[in-house]
Order: sequence, then structure tokens, then C-alpha cells
Amino acid sequence: MKRILTLSLAVLMVLALAACGGEKTESDLQYIQDKGTLVVGITEFEPMDYTDDNGNWIGFDADLASAFAESLGVQAEFQVIEWNNKVMELNDKAIDVVWNGMTLTDDVTATMDCSNPYFNNAQVVIVKADKAADYQTPESVKNLSFAVENGSAGMDQVAILGASYTPVEDQATALLEVSAGTSDAAVIDYLMAVATVGEGTGHPDLTYTCELNSEEYGVGFRQGSDLVEALNDFFVQSYEDGTMQTIADRYGIGEKLVAQH
Repeated sequence: MKRILTLSLAVLMVLALAACGGEKTESDLQYIQDKGTLVVGITEFEPMDYTDDNGNWIGFDADLASAFAESLGVQAEFQVIEWNNKVMELNDKAIDVVWNGMTLTDDVTATMDCSNPYFNNAQVVIVKADKAADYQTPESVKNLSFAVENGSAGMDQVAILGASYTPVEDQATALLEVSAGTSDAAVIDYLMAVATVGEGTGHPDLTYTCELNSEEYGVGFRQGSDLVEALNDFFVQSYEDGTMQTIADRYGIGEKLVAQH
């Protein structure tokens, strides 16, 4: 009787394992194509992601994300997120990808699967233009009070400096803090600085001074996502056929592309 029971249990275990082995785990790529949309997590970050006069999302990242979505046979949808919550939003499937001038830091690559680097950048210090001459080196800005986007590479660099800072919602808010005089300085991406401070911009009273680092941008996915390989392949193709260069030149940042092979 015991032998029969043992054999019966063994058979049941084999059947259970076979059933488990027969289950098909849905890939991220299949998930995206089944629902017909690629939900892109962003913040407002000119010239990477921002809205035109009609409220449509444009910019280097936005245009490139739309082209990638089209290559998958789906449409890109852009979802504004709180940057510090990007991993949670990704894992909860509120978004499918983080594509917003994201620096490939150790923290980022430990919590997300990331694409190959596609763009070069730096974190730069923003101050009032009439005080810029006094703040041309990292050493000279250590005693300033900073506004920085919460969870950003800029916040990391200010922490390395040992300077005091106030976390804010996004880089645009950090600039407003400096314009208003509630913070002495901000640290934002070089690309955003080029587009948003100085003569002819929304912040003509501000300028950027020293670079605090050099860095590379990548795109973030859920861990284990097969969309990473799909995007890397797309990067190679769009770099070789000139699409990536054309989009970058559209926003005046073509010299910062990372070659794709």
C-alpha cells in the first residue's frame, strides 16, 4: 500500500512539473504588442521630452521612442512620472519603459535592465548670470544651497560635493527655485541647460558654469525584459540608417550621440 501511495505521489509530482514547464511566460515584447501601446515614463525635460504648442510630446527622446514603438507595430504613449518613483512605476506596469535622459548610474543599472548608452551628457551648475564669474569650478560652489531633482544624477553630484540641497519635483522646478532666489544654484543636465537658460530662453537671468561629471544616457526596462535587446537592435539600425542622427540634429544636439554597433 505504501509503495502504491509513493508511486502515486511521484506520478502527481511529475505531472505537476510538466504542467509548470508547459506554462508560457509572456515576454515584455509580446505584452506590448498585445496591448498595442508602449507607455513611456518621462518628466518634462527639454530638449529630450517636452510639449509643443498643441500639447504633443516632442524632443529627441520622445521622437526616438515614437520611432521605436512604430518599429514594434505599436503606438507610444507618454506618461509623466515622479522621477524618484520610476522603478516602482515600471515594476507595477504603470509604464513600460523609462526614457527621459536617464543617466546610467550604479543605482539605475542595479534596479532596471538598461539599454546600451546612446547619448553623452554632463551635470552642470546653474546660477544667476550676474554671479557666474564667481562660480566657475566645483570647489567654488560647495557652499551654495542647491535645488535638485529628487532621485536624479544631479542630486548625486551635489551629495558628492557635500553641499546642502533641497530635493524638488523635477529639473524645471529646480530652475524656478534659482530664478526666485530661494536656492543659490541648481544642478541639471547639460542638454537641458543648453535649451532652457540664457538669452532667448525662459530663464534669461540664469546661466550654466562648471561641469561636475561626465555621463551616459540609457533607457530602463523591467528586469528580465526582452525589450532591451529589441531596443539595442533598433539603436544600431537607426544609427546606421541616419534616423538617430536626423532626430538629434532636429534639436541641435547631434554632436552628443554615442555610436551604435
